[in-house]
Amino acid sequence: MSVPSRRAQLFRAATDRPYFSSDGESYLAQHTLRELAKSRPLRVLSEEDFAHWQTYGYVVVREAVPAGHARRMLDFAWQFQGLDPRDPDSWFADRPFRSELDRQLHVYGFVEAYHHQLLWDSRQHERVYDAFVDVWDCEELWVTLDRLNLNPPNRGNRDRALVDPADRDGDLPLHWDIDTGLGVPPQRVQGIIALNETSAETGGFHCNPELFRRFEAWKLGQPAHRDPYRPTVDRAELPVVRPELHPGDLLIWNGLLAHGVARNRSERGVRAVQYLSMMPALEEHERLRTARIDSWRHLRTPHWNRTLVGDPVLHESRRYPTARLTDLGARLLGLASWYDPAPPPPAPTAAPPRPDAPSPLVRHGGSGAGRPDAEQEATEGGAVVQDCLARAGGGDQAGAAEGRRVGGDRGGADPQAAGEFAGGAVLGQQVQQLGAGRADHPRQCLRPLAARGPEREAGPAG
Repeated sequence: MSVPSRRAQLFRAATDRPYFSSDGESYLAQHTLRELAKSRPLRVLSEEDFAHWQTYGYVVVREAVPAGHARRMLDFAWQFQGLDPRDPDSWFADRPFRSELDRQLHVYGFVEAYHHQLLWDSRQHERVYDAFVDVWDCEELWVTLDRLNLNPPNRGNRDRALVDPADRDGDLPLHWDIDTGLGVPPQRVQGIIALNETSAETGGFHCNPELFRRFEAWKLGQPAHRDPYRPTVDRAELPVVRPELHPGDLLIWNGLLAHGVARNRSERGVRAVQYLSMMPALEEHERLRTARIDSWRHLRTPHWNRTLVGDPVLHESRRYPTARLTDLGARLLGLASWYDPAPPPPAPTAAPPRPDAPSPLVRHGGSGAGRPDAEQEATEGGAVVQDCLARAGGGDQAGAAEGRRVGGDRGGADPQAAGEFAGGAVLGQQVQQLGAGRADHPRQCLRPLAARGPEREAGPAG
């Protein structure tokens, strides 16, 4: 058997609810988000909101950030791009492109700003954070390091036919950002904050909630070799909807929700959003954590997706200083651990905690206080993997043994060689190889997401 590959390594998230991931984007979980039973009270979502989220795959949080803040981000986007909101001719001025990818990103309206203070103010806003706590049912989250979108009318040098001449209507087709052909699709959450009013003319995010609701039944009627990223649906039976958004509204959607981006057909309107999501924190993924901190501190363009390229005219690191973080922001970045002591309150007026309440100060101290013990983590790790194998197709004896190994190993005498992680699991190259190829293979759910083609990566996420 080949030596385990660190590329396929899964990390246990810093959460009491077991989540595992290799990249901080897509997660292996014991229960899918649509069937998750809440263990924490809802903070922002209502019971109706949460039911809608689990049934239809998306939810809108009204004024997750103040409308005034959203408008300031819109003003910043205009300024960053060097465009005059009162002069539509300036929106279509020629600009330098380093590559064909640069030109495609210009057509789609991406703004290569990731670390301005305004973007971080959205990320560390309590109402935004609380909405993602509701969705994941855990508090220990990391925020995505993503950008803005400012999409003027799609004509001239912003015509989407320049990206795909065969794209007659200019809409980015309905698609998934996960491989729905896997036996157990990974769990993924995406989101946008609207910076202005949406309208049918300016286009933007649209989705197919009925397909999400009926996905399992729909899948049974599809050919064996269907496209796992782009569904073919009868829109009369499974209609596409466009959620109405106002400045500051947060739209969160499940990765299993087929969605697309309608082109801007207006004369003078723009569509503007901030891309923002949160995922369970992979604090023991040291390379990822270090890269995130370095990106924030030095205003470096993140590298979690090949379409993140930095501005070709004047990089943001030459425009403004490092953003200031709140205590929440530091934890959402990974600069501070969710297990570290919280800062003292401003005044000793808060009521003392109940004797039976978990400590708000220590989740992960040097002694391991406040986090699951080794036996609990190992048991949970093995249970999640074995459950994944079972749901993906029953699992054979080798699969069950793999699940026991994932739960039982804690890295051996040499953590570097063994590639240990929080749950004690070592998922190596043998798992990746066994899982590759057939979507009905019981190990397929353990394989990290394959790189998607450029036609999927270059398009806007929502």
